[in-house]
Amino acid sequence: MATPRFSGVIPPVPTILNADEQLDRRGMATLIDHVIAGGVNGVFFLGSAGEFAHMSTALRHEVAEFCTDYVAGRVPVLIGAAHPGTAETLALTEHAHRCGADGVVVVNPYYNPLSEENLCLHYQTLAEASPLPILLYNFPALTGQNLPVSVIKTLAERCPNIVGLKDTVDTLSHIRETIQAVKPVRPDFAVFAGYDEYLFGTLILGGDGCIPASANFAPELTCGIYRAWQSQSWETLIGLQQRLSFIPPLYSLDTPFYNVVKEAIRLTGVEIPVHSLRPAQPLSAEKRDIVREVLRQSGVLS
Repeated sequence: MATPRFSGVIPPVPTILNADEQLDRRGMATLIDHVIAGGVNGVFFLGSAGEFAHMSTALRHEVAEFCTDYVAGRVPVLIGAAHPGTAETLALTEHAHRCGADGVVVVNPYYNPLSEENLCLHYQTLAEASPLPILLYNFPALTGQNLPVSVIKTLAERCPNIVGLKDTVDTLSHIRETIQAVKPVRPDFAVFAGYDEYLFGTLILGGDGCIPASANFAPELTCGIYRAWQSQSWETLIGLQQRLSFIPPLYSLDTPFYNVVKEAIRLTGVEIPVHSLRPAQPLSAEKRDIVREVLRQSGVLS
């Protein structure tokens, strides 16, 4: 039976910026080393947590080039190639390939909703031309349109180069329906939970892992759950899952959530600046205290 190309815990890594909103290469390198040392199975740059939506194309290129080069093959690298236009998405995919990335993650076009036929056409066009394997990225809360299971199955059947899905939906039902529809025809098609707390449920249902922001600041939780799953250490897994359950409220503490994740990283001892691209604003002292308390509740901080 074919196995997925990507699996396990692959965090969406934040982009570290200086006060002038330029890439902070030293801070970025520090974070990459920290994340890899945490035991992740890959890294994902220029996802939602990476602030791609506020970046110029030049900055996106710089981040992709620096990060892929710095990882230097230690773990697989995925690059976000999100754009509302098909041609622009392909251009970003080709750039990721030139950087040496292992795959791209492509959210469905946003702003203008597409029919199922046009959704399929968008992804099939990319798959036919892409030099890299593609993971679909379903995030209806931000794109305004869900990727239907029927579309995911059609793409899995028609496009061998589409190798998986990041399903950022606040329910296990869409993940379950996708696994049951797609795995019988494409056992190598990876299904990842986008929300941290659904990692265990996704694995139980036959999925392949998670793409969790918390692996940037609490890798012992999600990476620990995945290792415990592999070794069938159920008592350990349950304890880690209970600790992980305290984390999700962090992401609704501020909108957008970039600085919450960066503050959590800083509080766990990683020396990075916590600037973000405008219009994101620095966290208030009150919100920083809440982040610290949540990390204490989860056992990440003593």
